[in-house]
Amino acid sequence: MQTITYIVYLVASVLFIFGIKKLGSPKTARQGNMLSSIGMLLAVVITLFDQRVLTFEYIIIGIVVGSAIGATMALKVPMTGMPQMVGLLNGFGGGASMLVAFAEYYHILNTTGPEIEVATSTTIVLSVLIGAVTFTGSLIAFGKLQGLVTGKVVRYPGQHPLNALLLIAILVAGIMVILDPGKTDLLIGIGIVSLVLGVLLVLPIGGADMPVAISLLNSYSGLAASMTGFVLQNNMLIIAGALVGASGIILTIIMCKGMNRSLMNVVLGGWETAGQGGAAAAGGSEVKGDVKSVDAEELAMIFDAAQNVIIVPGYGMAVAQAQHAVRDLMNVLESKGINVRFAIHPVAGRMPGHMNVLLAEAQVPYDKLYAMEDINDDFPNTDVVFVVGANDVVNPAARNDPSSPIYGMPILNVDYAKTVVVNKRSLNVGYAGISNELFYYPNTLMYFGDAKEAITKLVNELKEL
Repeated sequence: MQTITYIVYLVASVLFIFGIKKLGSPKTARQGNMLSSIGMLLAVVITLFDQRVLTFEYIIIGIVVGSAIGATMALKVPMTGMPQMVGLLNGFGGGASMLVAFAEYYHILNTTGPEIEVATSTTIVLSVLIGAVTFTGSLIAFGKLQGLVTGKVVRYPGQHPLNALLLIAILVAGIMVILDPGKTDLLIGIGIVSLVLGVLLVLPIGGADMPVAISLLNSYSGLAASMTGFVLQNNMLIIAGALVGASGIILTIIMCKGMNRSLMNVVLGGWETAGQGGAAAAGGSEVKGDVKSVDAEELAMIFDAAQNVIIVPGYGMAVAQAQHAVRDLMNVLESKGINVRFAIHPVAGRMPGHMNVLLAEAQVPYDKLYAMEDINDDFPNTDVVFVVGANDVVNPAARNDPSSPIYGMPILNVDYAKTVVVNKRSLNVGYAGISNELFYYPNTLMYFGDAKEAITKLVNELKEL
């Protein structure tokens, strides 16, 4: 039986690896999700048989209740709510790892006494620490994305020293538990303080940094699962957790590079003015000039005369739930023989791949979506660029203004196009708290209004031409 278990674990591990690989492309993401799901099913089933479970009552109850909750979330949560759900699921994973570590700890105490191996007690402490931080940190991330917790950067006196002090206290207590595993009160204390630390670590992160925060928390949940695997001496859990942890941290680094930010800068609270509504950030100058606006009828004629159009989606499209209206715009433009493509910035939205998910849900073909590095050189040959709710990721200050807080951040070169049309509700600043000089460029037209309503009007005007 042990040999069969290891073979099935190996097959499941290979399915996980191929699944993650296929998740890297929108074209193969569904296949990747299916392969990973099959791998997890195999792992769960063989584990249940391998452990010789005598009674399945609680397991069946858990499966029924969990499946009901999962099915309800899948059916009820809109695509615009995916970031919140991903953050919440990360938290559930971390919380589960913490509870399993506690359960195994008490099981060992009750069966063999306080003489626990150093390796086992170490992984128990790490599993409790990482799992607890992931749980409460993910709940705060969910709250910020859902609007239950402020999306602004939250700062308070002594913030970093307090976090450092709590972490040191956890590590000291952890060493004491490792040396004397019978100190149950200390392990409970580690869990409680770690829960508090999770809140304090994520609370200072601004709402627009949530793509990085969610990716990092996803990595934490994988590490917590891997630590729990060591506690349970389950190879499959170790491998699966390590894969999630490694892929999560790699994605986090990619996201940070996409914003020209260090991971430490994001974790410690980001830009001073992040999430504020001021006109300019510290060190950045407020942009002044004349803004040219356009209405739906005029804009329809501009689009009608174009041959190549690039649409740049941003968080404003997600907030307005305008992805279906954007798809309708694409369809009507293509019916007129106009070439339409989408330029996707790596940190657009509130989670990794947020824009891809929304556009895929609206059934925009995958081959229409281009990553920033694949389309940036094409903007000078583009007749019209239509920016829908994006701000900092198209701000030329990232190239032109060394005093700007976003200087050096890779951006979409939309300003190189012949005509740029920006759809926003107003001239308000983006997450970095600075004015967007693109709005005042001579080749830029502002198309004000809610994205969904404004694009619907534009589509109707195009149909009437």
